[in-house]
Amino acid sequence: MNSPASNPSVNSTCSDALDRQPLRFHLPHMHLSSVFGDDWFAVRAEGFARFFGTPRFLVMQTAVVALWIGVNAIGWVHFDLYPFILLNLGFSLQAAYAAPLILLAQTRQADRDKAHSEADALHREAIALENKRRQEFADQQRAQLVTLLQQNTQLTELTQDLSRRSEALTIELHRKVVLDGRSEE
Repeated sequence: MNSPASNPSVNSTCSDALDRQPLRFHLPHMHLSSVFGDDWFAVRAEGFARFFGTPRFLVMQTAVVALWIGVNAIGWVHFDLYPFILLNLGFSLQAAYAAPLILLAQTRQADRDKAHSEADALHREAIALENKRRQEFADQQRAQLVTLLQQNTQLTELTQDLSRRSEALTIELHRKVVLDGRSEE
């Protein structure tokens, strides 16, 4: 049996399929797709960093802070009295973890954007080269059509000339046969 590696038609088919794939220029940059990597921690960290900028997070944080201040100011609980040192400590802790995660996410996103813009530039160049090749092929086809039309015109003129000559010869032959036939009578 032939293996796909030893069969050139299979290799060219695979190569053609890869050449037609619209994101083929992005394939070398697929390792950049995840901001923090691909393990479970990376997935959770990326989700956490993306969640910080959502309206849902801001509303939830505002509700928690309002509730915290409200229950401590009214006196329902007395674990964090004014000036809310524990609340400030919580915000500091959140900022300590959020800022590096967000900066890391932005840096990696910038790297992905740069790689994708380079891949897009390569794609545009490939499209331009393919368009140039197709234009050259179309020019060759146009030149061949012009040549074929000229040859067809010449053949038509030759056919018309031969038809005129044939008609003239037929008329002349007819005259000779008819005239010679009458002169013999």
